[in-house]
Amino acid sequence: MKKMFKVAALALVLSTSFATVNAFAAEEADFTPAQQARIGEIATEYLVTHPEVLIEVSRKLQARQTELQRQALVSAVLHSHRLLMQLDGVPVKGPSGSAVIVTQFFDYECSVCSAMAPIMEKVMATNPNVRFAFRDWTIFAGRYQESTMASHRGLDVWRQKGADAYMAYHNGIYRTGHNEGHLTAQDIESVAIAAGAGAENVSGRSQSDALIKGNDELADMLGLTGTPGIIVMPAENATAANITVFPGMAGEQAMQQAIARATKG
Repeated sequence: MKKMFKVAALALVLSTSFATVNAFAAEEADFTPAQQARIGEIATEYLVTHPEVLIEVSRKLQARQTELQRQALVSAVLHSHRLLMQLDGVPVKGPSGSAVIVTQFFDYECSVCSAMAPIMEKVMATNPNVRFAFRDWTIFAGRYQESTMASHRGLDVWRQKGADAYMAYHNGIYRTGHNEGHLTAQDIESVAIAAGAGAENVSGRSQSDALIKGNDELADMLGLTGTPGIIVMPAENATAANITVFPGMAGEQAMQQAIARATKG
């Protein structure tokens, strides 16, 4: 990745240099091919002698790419706001009339989601008036069958026992510390029982599969590329200024700032 940025940076610097040269040439006279080649050599020699220029340009390129990604994600959320507000069957915690909703796309096999879980717990405790929605996005299912098993069981716990039991299950799975292929069927069942759930109603799996499929389609529509994907937005009057998208890990302070931004609506 670093090598790619250096090449891109060099191209940017050289293109900028040649643009300046071309502007000058338009006023005076065209440089000969030999002169143009020599200008290129001088620019390259300068960059080799001053690598800090490449580093700075690489940093700016990366910052620009990050900002463009942020803008694209926010724009996608704006266009999909109505869909994100459709929560039939989606596990939620918090008042239905909340002015702010936080949505997390997650997978129980995701190690970053596991690291995010205690942060989300703190944020939820600090913001009881905010509604939190948890959308199962089983992107690891192709490698680990427990990804789907854990989502099936969690959605069943939600339908059986509601929000409190669901949150006990959801956080309990992550507290096992088992992910990236280490989560087991025994882990899943033990956590479900500890959360107060009865035996799984397997007839509800088709309903869970339909919900997971819908979450996958929505995540793709939003342009998310992995878990966790976290969206903080107002329930009404959403704008580019009051929506925050975290395409990955988010710190507690960043989450609080995003909620404050969405609250101002």
